[in-house]
Amino acid sequence: MKFMGDKVKDIKITYIGGGSRGWAWSLMSDLAMEKQLLGTVKLYDIDYEAAVNNEKIGNALAGRDDVKSKWIYKVEKDLDEALKGADFVVISILPGTFNEMASDVHTPEHYGIYQSVGDTVGPGGLIRGLRTVPMYVKFAKAIEKNCPKAWVINYTNPMSICMKALYTVFPKIKAFGCCHEVFHTQTLLTHALKDLEGIEDVKREEIKVNVLGINHFTWLDHASYKNIDLMPIYKKFVDKYYVEGYETGKTGNWMNDSFTCANRVKFDLFRRYGLIAAAGDRHLAEFMQGNWYVENPETVMHWKFGLTTVSWRRRDLEKRLEKSRALVNGEKEFEIKPSGEDGVKQIKALLGLEDLVTNVNLPNQGQISNIGLGNIVETNALFRKDQVIPLMAGELPGAIQSIVTRHICNQNDIVEAALTKDRRKAFRAFANDPLVTLSLEDAKELFNQMIKNTEVYLEL
Repeated sequence: MKFMGDKVKDIKITYIGGGSRGWAWSLMSDLAMEKQLLGTVKLYDIDYEAAVNNEKIGNALAGRDDVKSKWIYKVEKDLDEALKGADFVVISILPGTFNEMASDVHTPEHYGIYQSVGDTVGPGGLIRGLRTVPMYVKFAKAIEKNCPKAWVINYTNPMSICMKALYTVFPKIKAFGCCHEVFHTQTLLTHALKDLEGIEDVKREEIKVNVLGINHFTWLDHASYKNIDLMPIYKKFVDKYYVEGYETGKTGNWMNDSFTCANRVKFDLFRRYGLIAAAGDRHLAEFMQGNWYVENPETVMHWKFGLTTVSWRRRDLEKRLEKSRALVNGEKEFEIKPSGEDGVKQIKALLGLEDLVTNVNLPNQGQISNIGLGNIVETNALFRKDQVIPLMAGELPGAIQSIVTRHICNQNDIVEAALTKDRRKAFRAFANDPLVTLSLEDAKELFNQMIKNTEVYLEL
């Protein structure tokens, strides 16, 4: 890298999963808008053709007048070659295919178990984790070999399992996991300010929050805007919209959009525990007892969120593939707009261009005082030149801590089971998940069936 005043050139970024038609395009857009950074992005993907298409899409941006930073995109077939000399590594992959995801999400339905996402916890999230760990073992070893000092940004789910695998295999890795769920909750708080206090045009970054929990099960015990305490305002907001729910209106109605909800689960959890649940309802619901929010499709409709089916994901992929073809052929122009993610801001902070405080997933160094050290937790952290410093978040209330601890134990067991090829330990975690409300015999039958459906990725 070359530092030239307030600019940094010759930055080397490696993107594992570089054929992505979502996260990769978001990164391209954010980099194109960032005038202080310049360099090369190496794209590595087992779907080589997808990476080649992204190389063409990325390099085409350099010829546009509205691009502030002209990056070079280059495909690499070999992972080691892609990682050599990298300053930053982004990991965003689909662990397996939609066939395995369909098993994760829909096989449990034959046993009366419904999941709204199936990528983090629940039977689907844990089986997904089992097949993801071997992939992350490979990544961690390759990073240690080729770019041990690189900063690693993970977007893949199950986040906690991915991060635990990276740090178990390469303890000195400089990795952190990013998730935008807290951002959406900050946005919801801007709506509460406008609705109850008449304060408009508040940016979500202006909402200051204390974050503590684990990925997709994060909580806020403090929220403020300037000198205004938002906790009592949020309570009034919950009381006002508890029954009918409240939608931010960004993407559509919860009845026809898999990623939209009316925040009723979030409101209910606030009434139960007194803290603001800071993730989407689809994720939050899966951490609780199965008969609370996802007992059946009717229960899900009552709480006004959706079950994200794999058939919907397949249809969405077809749209993205068509968009990719149109972009490559020049039939469609790549839209440059802010992604809303903090990835480029984090890179700038780590290069010393600015300081940043944002929520990330890291091993617990005491930032959550009543969670065991070394477990992957999500809190705020301070980003500055070559440092990510977790900020002390305090302790979780006992009722929430007990739920969090159960899931941490299950996730840790999944990592250990994958690393040691211990099928019994994997089943122990599977059967201990709150959504697996089955007899032991039925739980074993479901587990064995789901393992068989993803066995090509396993050595159990």
